[in-house]
Amino acid sequence: MAWEEELFGVLDDLEQQAEAAFDAGRDADLADRSRSAYREVTLASRMFASIGTALRLDVTGVGTVSGMLDRVGSGWCLLGGPGQDWVVRLPAVTAVHGAAERSVPEVAWSPLARLGLGSALRRLADAGERCVLHLLDGTSHDAVLRRIGADFVEVTVGEGRTVLVALDALAAVQSR
Repeated sequence: MAWEEELFGVLDDLEQQAEAAFDAGRDADLADRSRSAYREVTLASRMFASIGTALRLDVTGVGTVSGMLDRVGSGWCLLGGPGQDWVVRLPAVTAVHGAAERSVPEVAWSPLARLGLGSALRRLADAGERCVLHLLDGTSHDAVLRRIGADFVEVTVGEGRTVLVALDALAAVQSR
């Protein structure tokens, strides 16, 4: 019987070694899958998870914009601050400070969150408030938004002069 116990001991030892090798391989596989899956995470999904958080954004052509993240949409976000709101195009954002560690994938967003920049700008146009349009090149227009086209916004500046601003040139809109 001693030889049977010895054989079972050897088999148990081999089984434990196989389990350890499998676990080590599985941990490496899980880490690799995690890295691979993370490349699907977007800036918008990280920001969506940060709604209700005070953030600081570095924005091309504007500089630093701070405020409470109130909303994230398809290609834009809304930061609320004391006396002013910022509608910021996400392609103009170069850095986000203070974002949540997690993300919310866009498939989990409500239909309202999937609205584009034009929708946010239409609300400003409907309000008829004066805004400052900040462009990627650092220039700005103190204007009233009138109409929103497919790829531009029509604004009135100065003494009733109409200017068309390409959405691709827009970095942020600051409401007052």
